[in-house]
This record gives sequence, C-alpha cells and structure tokens, in this order.
Amino acid sequence: MEEARRVIERLERIEALDRSAASPAQLLEEVRGLLRDAEAWVRVEGGDSADDAVVRLRAALARDPVAV
Repeated sequence: MEEARRVIERLERIEALDRSAASPAQLLEEVRGLLRDAEAWVRVEGGDSADDAVVRLRAALARDPVAV
C-alpha cells in the first residue's frame, strides 16, 4: 500500500511541476523517480498490468523526452 501511495504522490508532483512550467530536466527527474517507485510497487503487488506499465514507462524514458 505504501508503494502505491508513493506512485500517486509522485504523479501529483509531476502534475504540479507541469502546471508551474518546470524545466524538462526537472520533469524528467520526477519521471525517473516515478519509474523507481513503480518498480517497487510491482515487486510488492505483482501482476501483469503493473509489469506492463513499468515496461511502457521505461520505453518512454528511453526515447529521451528532454530532447523533444
């Protein structure tokens, strides 16, 4: 449950940064943190949909969103 709460809190921070016109580097750091939090959640909760979400997030980060 704590892992899920961390994911939700991280998403809220990302939304707040986005609204405040944060730099791409700040957003990217939070998204990387989101990936770490999501991985921890998957380790505790398991399940195919959680695994798929982590894979999609890793793929998005691999595309280097700062360069966009």
